[in-house]
Amino acid sequence: MNRVASAPGRRMAREKQTVGSRITGFLGELLITLGIVLMLYVVWELWWTNIDSANAQKEVTQNLVQDLGDVVIPEEGVEEEEEIDYGPAPVAEADPGDTFGIMYFPTFGKEGTHHPVSYGVQSSVIDNLGIGYYPNTQLPGEKGNFAVAAHRQTHGQVFWDIDKLDNGDHVYLQTKEGYYTYTWFDTEIVAPSNGDVLLPTPHQWGVEPTESILTMTSCHPPFSTRERIIAYSELTDWRPLDAGPPKEIRELVADATS
Repeated sequence: MNRVASAPGRRMAREKQTVGSRITGFLGELLITLGIVLMLYVVWELWWTNIDSANAQKEVTQNLVQDLGDVVIPEEGVEEEEEIDYGPAPVAEADPGDTFGIMYFPTFGKEGTHHPVSYGVQSSVIDNLGIGYYPNTQLPGEKGNFAVAAHRQTHGQVFWDIDKLDNGDHVYLQTKEGYYTYTWFDTEIVAPSNGDVLLPTPHQWGVEPTESILTMTSCHPPFSTRERIIAYSELTDWRPLDAGPPKEIRELVADATS
């Protein structure tokens, strides 16, 4: 009787084992699929968004270059005979929806980089068009704080080298008004909620600005949004377009305008 009664039990055990194997197999396939999807997302986020953003930046830069007209670039070896004082820098114009400038970073990367500057810091701007301008801050040439934002990684990783700015480093901005030269003077790490870095005089409520500065903001550390890295530069020079670009960025300007 015991041997006869055990046959159905063995069948049930085998069936349970089969069902368990199927569930295990399904879960294994699901985990593999999720792993592939995650891997593809990482590839898209870390690689493809850079390509997408680079193409979009190239297009808007070319459109801006056409609006700027002919840009004078002195031939190699040609130097100015003397320093020329072009007077105070004019206030640049920037309208909602516009790409109004090209920013040059001769110390970023191996040979320097350049990126367009557009109005606004919403994701449609900084995810695609490189550098975004905070509309509630001052404009280039104006006393106060010309503040911009860009990604440090993904979407072109425009500010990847922002932490490497050092004494004597320059950041240049080209607009239809001319070339603005900014000289780096400080970098700090703040909390994301620390919005007073965007004040006309950073961190100082109600203080009237006496200088024109550039404030660059990005996430910190890389691949994290835990903090913000803020790099400050002061406007130290200006020259009109027809004077040609400063020597340090002639090759970058030639590349941007070609």
